[in-house]
Amino acid sequence: MVSLLGFSAPGGGNAALPPEIAFLARQGFDPERLAEAAALARACGTDAATALIHADLIGEETYYRRLALALGVPFLVGDLLRLGDGTCYPDSLVAGLAPLAWPGPAAFVRAPRGPAIAALLCDGTADGEGYAITTPRALRDAVFAANPTGIATYAADSLQRHRPDWAFESGTQGPRLALVGLMFGAAYLGAEFIPGAILIGTWTVVQLGFLVMVTFRIAAAAVEPDPVPEARLPDTALPVYTVLVALHREARVVPRLVAALARFDYPVAKLDIKLVIEADDTETGDALAAAALPARFEIIRVPGGLPRTKPRALNAALPLARGACLVVYDAEDVPDPNQLRAAAARFAQASHKVACLQGRLVIDNMDDGRLTQCFAIEYAALFDVLIPALASWCIPIPLGGTSTHFRTDILRSLHGWDAWNVTEDADLGIRLARAGYHVADLPSDTLEEAPRAFRPWLHQRTRWMKGFLQTSLTHARAPRDTARQLGILGTLGAIALVPGTVISGLVYPFLMGRAAYDFALFVWSGFPAPGGFWANLPAGASVTLFIAGLLAMLLPAALGCVRREWFDLLAVVPWMPVYFLLVSLAAWAGLIELIRAPNRWNKTEHGLARTSRSGALHPR
Repeated sequence: MVSLLGFSAPGGGNAALPPEIAFLARQGFDPERLAEAAALARACGTDAATALIHADLIGEETYYRRLALALGVPFLVGDLLRLGDGTCYPDSLVAGLAPLAWPGPAAFVRAPRGPAIAALLCDGTADGEGYAITTPRALRDAVFAANPTGIATYAADSLQRHRPDWAFESGTQGPRLALVGLMFGAAYLGAEFIPGAILIGTWTVVQLGFLVMVTFRIAAAAVEPDPVPEARLPDTALPVYTVLVALHREARVVPRLVAALARFDYPVAKLDIKLVIEADDTETGDALAAAALPARFEIIRVPGGLPRTKPRALNAALPLARGACLVVYDAEDVPDPNQLRAAAARFAQASHKVACLQGRLVIDNMDDGRLTQCFAIEYAALFDVLIPALASWCIPIPLGGTSTHFRTDILRSLHGWDAWNVTEDADLGIRLARAGYHVADLPSDTLEEAPRAFRPWLHQRTRWMKGFLQTSLTHARAPRDTARQLGILGTLGAIALVPGTVISGLVYPFLMGRAAYDFALFVWSGFPAPGGFWANLPAGASVTLFIAGLLAMLLPAALGCVRREWFDLLAVVPWMPVYFLLVSLAAWAGLIELIRAPNRWNKTEHGLARTSRSGALHPR
């Protein structure tokens, strides 16, 4: 049995080393580093082995090689680590235990972490001939190499297998949408046979429906956002936090990403940072290899498979997350260094029904042109005005896809992300609400880079609109169940924010054009016109919609600029009605792409910004 060892601390006096690092002292390892690791472990309430490795006081392979020596068992890495047929994903990695191929130096291999290391050491080495030791990363690589097809299938189809009623049907949506189109076409052709009163009534109801949608945006301006949380949890009370970043062809932004994630004000021993790349993405892999990543960073290479989407990559990494909390970032993100602490404090104060926190996304390269300025204003309206209001009303929130913080156990219970939905974030927001959970606002900024050219902007927005349609089709398959789970207000909010976003984009030029015409006619000829209330109702609703629509576009946008203190951008706010014409184009493109290529992921290139208001996105 390996016991605690006493040693003379650098500042004088004796201190006891935890067993997971005490054996290193017997092997002559630097006592000052051991003392530092023990102090770090005590300060943040974690095990000393993780503190030693994550603080880069010892290399992971060196540590486990010495652990094997202390236990008197073989140490296996590389070609020596050949796994047997009983290897399972993710069970073998979660347990840190896998069978070895026969014949081999032992029956199975262990890659213990934290308390499991101390348990092994304290149990002694009587059964040492039965197992070997490897590093957790070597075991992960071996498990991935042993069954790439199975892992790819797991990442792509986990939700479909466990909850097919919540998963998008990955086949073509052409027949379904064609049927809807035929129904609308038949209604249009038969309009001449429908009495005029019915047509006027139907048109008025449609206008009132859109008026309900814009009411959400107008009412949101009256809600005060939550203040920045002031409470700080002590390091010992902070949870282990997993950070997931999916990268694909992102070599250009790797240095900035690594620098941003390295700046987190969080105990290094409680950070679990996983950078997830496709196995064949050698460009990004080479950039990460050249970045000299700290020990708390881990690279996960996802086996090739379909669909090649961000949610599939995240699903492959989710079972390996060690944190009680988990956050997802995009490759170009620069989060506030204090964001993890703020999120941990907010989770600690909130009900367990709060399963997710949405951080605030901020466009940093807004000065690249008028398009990025409008994008920045749109985000300010969404993340600084609309989402805080929706969160306070407990209305389902289509998540932003990045800077989204989760309770890991709840995320796993919902089977992660839908790999076949190209806006997996919006879908997950609706699924959280259907499962009875809430999303809260996290007033902490994450800087983002907006596309500065029209074509990449259109490709990105087309993907978003297509994904909103996918989410709408998924949760409309059982409308009664969805409405019952969301409640009346939640159902109205979900309709307004998901299908309503696409529908309003599709009809925006036509509806607002007709409303503008009726408004101009009203101004020119006066109101009311002859004929009484019912004759004037359609025109009145149209004029009301026109005014309310402009107010819904301009008021949150202006308020978002004020809250951000972007007073210079207030002059750009009147351009938003023109900007939404481009959004309308993207909505039509998304509808067409849903029919032609439902699972295509339009990749957005990053690292192209020319300006940065914060200095975080380096100008080219």
